[in-house]
Amino acid sequence: MLARPESAIPSAAGLAARFAEIRAASLALSAPLSDEDCAAQSMPDASPVKWHLAHTSWFFETFLLEAFEPGFTPFHPAFRMLFNSYYNGIGEKFSRPQRGLLTRPSRAEILAYRANVDARMLALLHGDMQAEALSLVELGLQHEQQHQELILTDVQHLLSINPLCPAYSRKQPAPHQPVRGWQAFEGGITTLGHTGEAFHFDNEAPRHRHFLEPYELAADLVTNAQYRAFIEDGGYNEPSFWLSEGWSALQAEARTQPLYWRRIDGRWHEFTLSGLIELEPDAPARCLSYFEASAYAQWAGARLPTEAEWEHAATQHPSLPNLFGTAWQWTSSAYAPYPGFTAQAGAVGEYNGKFMVNQYVLRGSSSATPPGHSRSTYRNFFPAYASWQFTGIRLARSLS
Repeated sequence: MLARPESAIPSAAGLAARFAEIRAASLALSAPLSDEDCAAQSMPDASPVKWHLAHTSWFFETFLLEAFEPGFTPFHPAFRMLFNSYYNGIGEKFSRPQRGLLTRPSRAEILAYRANVDARMLALLHGDMQAEALSLVELGLQHEQQHQELILTDVQHLLSINPLCPAYSRKQPAPHQPVRGWQAFEGGITTLGHTGEAFHFDNEAPRHRHFLEPYELAADLVTNAQYRAFIEDGGYNEPSFWLSEGWSALQAEARTQPLYWRRIDGRWHEFTLSGLIELEPDAPARCLSYFEASAYAQWAGARLPTEAEWEHAATQHPSLPNLFGTAWQWTSSAYAPYPGFTAQAGAVGEYNGKFMVNQYVLRGSSSATPPGHSRSTYRNFFPAYASWQFTGIRLARSLS
């Protein structure tokens, strides 16, 4: 699942401190929410917040405590099935689209479950742990950070369908000054993938050579004003801009605008974690599907970058604005294994490899990505229809 030389694995003491910090951060994200907020599920692709809180605990209980704790006894035997996400090697799973029907265990019981797992994990970390176990702890922490981002994106979708337009947070988005223009790159043979000197997911390896034709990348992300021009030019009504499957989905959903955009009294608004706000023209357009990103690029006379172009650009010109921390950026690359990729044996090996079909790669990170969780080799992935994530557009053009 991850590749890290033993010499680079952090100490148990260092992991214990990070464990406490990251586990506390998940609880802090759930603090502004009511019990009702934490129990609801707004669509099959999202999960209730209390499920996220339980599943991240399940990961540590199942892969660490069950394997390494002397005299292991589960907190609750049924939790092994209830909070298993997609690990077929572990056994039975509860239906993902029905997670919102799990009114029990309560939020309080799940918090008790977390506290129990935390205490037992910290006891384990203060004992004599082998490199294999330490690597799994690191993986569990990285996994929890992924779910921290999912908590925010799932909550935004949940609150967006409420006519009251409730805000998760009163914090207002920071103003953005877009950068215009393009950055050219010569291309040639480049090397992609993680070097293996620190933590990385298995889908970021092995490092390999790749040939690039000359290209250029937009200096910044597409803004709300630029995307609004696409809408006002009839972009959602012109099938020539859209991939066939995207056009069919558009018609089936009767979509005429991005997921969170609202037109009120002739003015565009956007639903955000801060509630419904007037659309900020200079802010990067976010929560767009691959279909929407591809259609916009076609309308703009450009294209989406390949993931190789994106990684090469991020390495050669890391000062490009908003590579990280604003929006995940769609690439035109299908999510597939790198040459020589091998999934880790056992259930942990199901983490990435089995999803390498019918999805597209996103690069960078978003405003919801926890600090320290992004890097130029990170390969996020979602199906083409996904638009509830903080996903945006950076355009590319060929120079040859």
